[in-house]
Amino acid sequence: MYSLKNDLLNIHIKSKGAELSNITSVKHETEFLWQADPNIWGSHAPNLFPIIGSMKDDTYIYNGKTYNMPKHGFARHNEKFTITKQSDSSITFSLVSDDELYTLYPFKFKLEITYVLSKNILTINHTVTNLDEKTLYFSLGGHPAFNCPISDDEDYTNYYLEFAKTENSQSYLLNMDIGLLTEQTKPVFTDGNKINLRPDLFIEDALIFKDLKSRIVSLKHKTKGNLLTVKFEDFKQLGIWAKPNAPYVCIEPWLGIADNETTDQKIENKEGILTLESGDNFSAAYHIEIEKTRLV
Repeated sequence: MYSLKNDLLNIHIKSKGAELSNITSVKHETEFLWQADPNIWGSHAPNLFPIIGSMKDDTYIYNGKTYNMPKHGFARHNEKFTITKQSDSSITFSLVSDDELYTLYPFKFKLEITYVLSKNILTINHTVTNLDEKTLYFSLGGHPAFNCPISDDEDYTNYYLEFAKTENSQSYLLNMDIGLLTEQTKPVFTDGNKINLRPDLFIEDALIFKDLKSRIVSLKHKTKGNLLTVKFEDFKQLGIWAKPNAPYVCIEPWLGIADNETTDQKIENKEGILTLESGDNFSAAYHIEIEKTRLV
């Protein structure tokens, strides 16, 4: 377990998956991150790479060969992350392709995840480097889960998500039998930019947005105001999810998306897939800002 700390926040990160596991107030020890109850959902904030969501039959095709790939990729459970940089305010984890990963993903790469703590803001930066001589195909994203409600005297329905801009985007529905995207959508916004949380909101799995105008979303209490804000300027898609009736909500910045049910399974044709040429690197960051009034 690794940590970053200042006078406002105490941050912990696990070496396995380079997964954020705590965002805690220094003054009163309020925990803002879901604590991975295995009876409900046993993760905190997985790092998603090199795909987002599910692939059809958990497989894909590259150069005529079929490869296996678990949901959300292999980084989130990987125990081979190493620390490559560390200071009082930041820490960088690195995962480099090896022979074992090459059987799942026939590309040579380096994935770096850097956590930077500055006052009440935690920045999570992802950098992918193509170490191969061929084009690299990949997706990446975050999956942080936030405690909701934050205190025992509150209810889940006291909270809502507020987006920075008025939205008319609809959520894309999954085929629940196979976990793949359909072309069906449903409206979820109220008052133009809000989504009210309720226990059955995720009965059809995640809310999946492809075309949001906003790149800022805040988790707010109806009477107590803002709890935290996620800023995701570098990310094109967003997922919102929780297990039905569970006391948390995930705000998931994505660069990539689950397979469509009509996919031909070729990775180069996958919706939302990113490409990176030999020797190049790609970076994307999102930010978690805890409301200062919740820390004093």
